[in-house]
Amino acid sequence: MRGVGAARSRSGLYWHAPCCPERVIAARAIPRRGAPCRPQHAGPPRDPRRKFTVRETVHLTIDGCEVAADPTQSILQAYARSGAELTANVGCLGQGVCGSCRCLIRKDQERQVSTALACETRVEAGMQVSFIDHFLPAHVHRYDLSDIRDSWGLLGQIRAVFPEAAYCRHCSGCDRACPKGLPVQSGVASAVAGDLAAAAAVFDPCVMCNLCTLACPENIRPNHLGLFVRRAIAALTLRPVDLMRRLRDIETGAMTVEGPQPATASGEPAEG
Repeated sequence: MRGVGAARSRSGLYWHAPCCPERVIAARAIPRRGAPCRPQHAGPPRDPRRKFTVRETVHLTIDGCEVAADPTQSILQAYARSGAELTANVGCLGQGVCGSCRCLIRKDQERQVSTALACETRVEAGMQVSFIDHFLPAHVHRYDLSDIRDSWGLLGQIRAVFPEAAYCRHCSGCDRACPKGLPVQSGVASAVAGDLAAAAAVFDPCVMCNLCTLACPENIRPNHLGLFVRRAIAALTLRPVDLMRRLRDIETGAMTVEGPQPATASGEPAEG
């Protein structure tokens, strides 16, 4: 059976989905001789008084190929059902959490090009879509969270690892590029100013699609700056809950600890 597309696994294998699930269901539901003609999964009998309308089909262009799709489908669904092989620009398959299906979109009769996630964007007639492949900037910010001993030195670490952040042009290019509509520029400004809680809150819904990095003329890589802030805050503030509870029980006397008594200056065990 011809597949709608293929997704590559870590082992290098491909899986194919059926081109028409309705036909598969209908084929499996073919009645045996003497059995009722209505398929088992067909649901209740159709009301003859109910009117059915033919669903409209829209035509758009995806990566230079003309695709006919149902208007209720997303760009990613339409691309998959057109017979294209899904070996890149696909990850969560519609959850909107991986940022892999980043793309450029130009709607019909519009000159403006916008960025979006293909799994979250509905198809429209005359739409032109071009996927953006994964890319790695020439300058990679490297850091080690173990170098952050306390929050006093965190601001200095941000300036050392992301020196470009202080030279933000406030062009709002990152804000326009973000498919989630995050105030990326505000998050960068908060991180540079030392308001780390505000910066972490801005970048918390980030899906790391790298579109803000692509749009930034100063090579700040805002999404990675936000990830650094979130990691640093977690490393400095998270503590084991069970250990905290046990220490509290010891301090309040709810739990006693039996062990060797601490030695005095003379080397003899302390009394009591």
